[in-house]
Amino acid sequence: MRFKDGRDAGRALAERVGPRGGDALVVAVARGGVAAALEVSKHLALPLDLLLLRRLLLPRGPLEPVCAANVAGASFLDAELAPRLEAEPVLASFVAEAVAELESRAHYCRRGRPPAELSGRTVVLVDNGVRTGSTMLAALRALRPRRPARVVAAAPVADADALREVSNAVEEFVCLHTPLPFGHVGLWYSNLERPSDDEIRDMLDEGSRQ
Repeated sequence: MRFKDGRDAGRALAERVGPRGGDALVVAVARGGVAAALEVSKHLALPLDLLLLRRLLLPRGPLEPVCAANVAGASFLDAELAPRLEAEPVLASFVAEAVAELESRAHYCRRGRPPAELSGRTVVLVDNGVRTGSTMLAALRALRPRRPARVVAAAPVADADALREVSNAVEEFVCLHTPLPFGHVGLWYSNLERPSDDEIRDMLDEGSRQ
């Protein structure tokens, strides 16, 4: 199974996700998941919102990146960062700049509209693919403090091992295709887009009309 682009994948994914009730909403993992999430939003007549992630390679930090996120108008940092910020002013400044950039991007992409309320709602969290699971898991860590009633992860294509790992962290994982060998997400698209912030703005405008 190969998809033309994110919108094509999103239309197919929406059929599998199916109706989720009037209080549900779709949250796109930006950038890659926005086109697919828009089609899920339109097909199911659900509002669309955005989750922005940024991986941080810390100064004098571990080789593994940590994540900052912005979702539902709030910023989130991986837990291992918190104890270090007060003791390391350089690190605190670095992280503060990253968080401010995410907040500015979120405000820009929403055109200043207030973010969606997630508490008590079913959230359909959409990305264009899951290779290792690290992005989806980081997005889930950012979502959970917003207290959604239920999180449904959704991706058109996923590595089988990553699907199992993410499935353990959500109430449900909807996926259309788990190819073996997986390779990388781009193999399963004729055109794998990374939309600009201006394009994301336009797609959120379209999704906000649901």
